[in-house]
Order: sequence, then structure tokens, then C-alpha cells
Amino acid sequence: MGENLLSLRRYNYNRQSHKSQLHILCIMIRFLGNIEANTDAKGRVFLPASFRKVLQSAGEERLVLRMDLYLPCLVLYPQSVWDELTDKLWGRVNPFDDESQMLYRVFVGAAEQVVLDSSGRLLLPSRLMDMAELKKSVSFLGVNNKIEIWDTEKLAKILNPSGDYSMKLKSLMA
Repeated sequence: MGENLLSLRRYNYNRQSHKSQLHILCIMIRFLGNIEANTDAKGRVFLPASFRKVLQSAGEERLVLRMDLYLPCLVLYPQSVWDELTDKLWGRVNPFDDESQMLYRVFVGAAEQVVLDSSGRLLLPSRLMDMAELKKSVSFLGVNNKIEIWDTEKLAKILNPSGDYSMKLKSLMA
């Protein structure tokens, strides 16, 4: 009995240690940059090498792609970031409230798992490309622990800030 209890404690310690390491790993994933690329006729596009290196160093192989909730772009999440996001959302869903359950279904139902091929390309599903109005030229924008995929022209317009940009940033950072 004592040996089984020791094994159970060791298992719980290892499980907690693994969770801590996984959480630290999620914190370390950071994408930075604005990189243009072209899709091919099938909707495949090369994920920028700098972003692939971040994923490789974090041990991330699986990715989740969905339409952004507010902006006309796609969002690419490393699987661990997506899992953390959906776990947090599910934790707020009331199992006795149909509406909150439906919101969760809509959120996860719009997502697709994608993988990079051996050349470092990913396939952007035509349904999602149409929703985000992506054309041949796309831009990958590193935004913290996720990657946004924009139509290059639309992103250029959005990233051309108005004169009060510096004041808004100052206010945000104060």
C-alpha cells in the first residue's frame, strides 16, 4: 500500500511538473514580424521561416486556423495556445445554458486543424480564404502567441496609423 501511495504521489508530482513546463512553454511562444507571401492555385502558402523556427523551438507541430472574431483575417494558433484558449472558454460555459454552449460550439466549430507539409507550406481552406477575402498576396503578422493572415493590401491600410496613434499608445501604456 505504501509503495502504491508513493507511486501515486510521484505520478501527481510528474503530472504537475509537466503542466508547469507546458504552461511555461506556452508563455515562451512569441511571433514577431510582418512577412508577405503568395498563395498558389491550391491555396497553399509557405509559413515564414522565422515563424517555423519559433514553432520548432517550442515543439509545436499542430496548428489551428480560424477566422478572426472581429477583423477580416485568419488566425493561426499553435495547438497548445488553442487548447489553453478553448479550456478557458469552456471553463466559463454554463452547462445549463443553451446559449453559452452554442457560443462555444460556434467558436470551435469554425476552426480547422492544419499541418505544415514537408516544404513548410500550409493549405488555407478556400472557405476560410473567402471569409477573410484573401487574394494571392497575403501577409503573416506575428501577434504575440498567434499569427494573423491578412490580405496584404488590407493590412497595409490598417497598419498606416492616423496622427493620434502615438497618443493612444501612450495612453494605453501609462
